[in-house]
Amino acid sequence: MRFARRVFAGQWPILAVGLCLVAAFVLVAAGYWRRGALVMAIGVGLASALRLALPEDRVGLLAVRSRIVDVATTASVSAAMLYIAWTIDPLGTS
Repeated sequence: MRFARRVFAGQWPILAVGLCLVAAFVLVAAGYWRRGALVMAIGVGLASALRLALPEDRVGLLAVRSRIVDVATTASVSAAMLYIAWTIDPLGTS
């Protein structure tokens, strides 16, 4: 139990992002794909903000490459997903 608590405490940034993505996939599966895309974009934006704000020893699994590359990539993906979620015609769906 102590080991699991230590692992989860050290990886809270990726767990927070993962919870956002799970919520997004639940919305998409329920037929609300635009809302799901919006929540997914927010989750990726959260990953970008956490990667930028947290020091290297606290960022956990959000660190893939250098900080600049990680933040630029995730911020770009988040912006593209926000644009898509807000501008594409829903075609009769929610």
